Amino acid sequence: MASEKVYRASTTAPVNIAVVKYWGKRDTKLNLPTNSSLSVTLSQADLRTLTTASCSSSYPEGDSLLLNGEPSDVSGARPQACFRELRARRAALEAADPSLPKLSTMPLRIVSENNFPTAAGLASSAAGFAAFVRAIANLYELPASPSELSLIARQGSGSACRSLFGGYVAWRMGEAADGSDSMADQVAEASHWPEMRALILVASAAKKGVSSTSGMQQTVATSGLFQERIKSVVPKNMEIMEKAIAERDFAAFAEVTMRDSNSFHATCADTYPPIFYMNDVSRAAIRAVEAINAAAGRSVAAYTFDAGPNAVIYYLEQDTEAVVGNLYGILSEVDGWKASAVEALKANVSFDESVAGLLKNGVSRVIMTSVGEGPVATQEFLVAEDGTPVKSSA
Repeated sequence: MASEKVYRASTTAPVNIAVVKYWGKRDTKLNLPTNSSLSVTLSQADLRTLTTASCSSSYPEGDSLLLNGEPSDVSGARPQACFRELRARRAALEAADPSLPKLSTMPLRIVSENNFPTAAGLASSAAGFAAFVRAIANLYELPASPSELSLIARQGSGSACRSLFGGYVAWRMGEAADGSDSMADQVAEASHWPEMRALILVASAAKKGVSSTSGMQQTVATSGLFQERIKSVVPKNMEIMEKAIAERDFAAFAEVTMRDSNSFHATCADTYPPIFYMNDVSRAAIRAVEAINAAAGRSVAAYTFDAGPNAVIYYLEQDTEAVVGNLYGILSEVDGWKASAVEALKANVSFDESVAGLLKNGVSRVIMTSVGEGPVATQEFLVAEDGTPVKSSA
């Protein structure tokens, strides 16, 4: 029957890793940040969320989300805010054109899969909410731009607004109390600086001890360093970083990336009680990057750490041997290396024994990736035509 029809739309969305970090909210309800931030969108060939949004009058009452095969609660304020905003936009289209099917009145069934560990410091919520919002927007055939959709995705997960674009992306903190100017925009397309690469050292795939949401508000409330960070450090870093990207200046990009990561984690340590997202393996990764740069006589690698122990190391394609070759030399037993990319590389750095030992014992896998594109509509569905969830073919 026509009324039983299942409407579907699928999209993939990328992970982004910030080089100028978002940490702290000025409005927790609207997810408004205390500072602007800037990130690199990573290739979906290596890290992506696939999400199918579907709706049907035949579905039981209530919206649902299946994440990596497990039911996920959507009753919280964040997903509800996204549902509400997207439904309102669809309802406006339906009011303007009565011939449109009344999708806004139908229950939503969302099915989503990550190809990487969820909540393990790999920006899973950013890719997840970006895919969630983009898939429903596609289902509803909304004419909204990525920047407009970023206003909605931000309410689900702050950094999700940056995953609605590819390349190099800024989240402008905005000033309006209602958050209407707190949105993402693209600083540069991936094709502007396509040589950017990232090597992720996964130090732990376990869930974080202190979630980002609770951690950042503890920092806002108790850290003295935090005020200096949002008033002086971040605005200066944003300015230098945007210029570095425009000029494809890796030395400047690297210095700001590492300094900003250090600043962020210093405010976490200055929180009362202190928050420690990095561990001994993380600190060994920093020492390894320092040794690689010292051997090269210039900055060829830049480390950054989000709210977790995993090291993300940015480098340019032409410096693959200096960066990847040396790390592969001590981590060759670890899973994740792309054989074609590492087989001819040579190591020329002699790492401190304690650094090499910590990395060998503490890195569980690596992910080799690069700058990439934003969300992509796909014909791969996680909901069958009859509305039943199906597994991805990946």
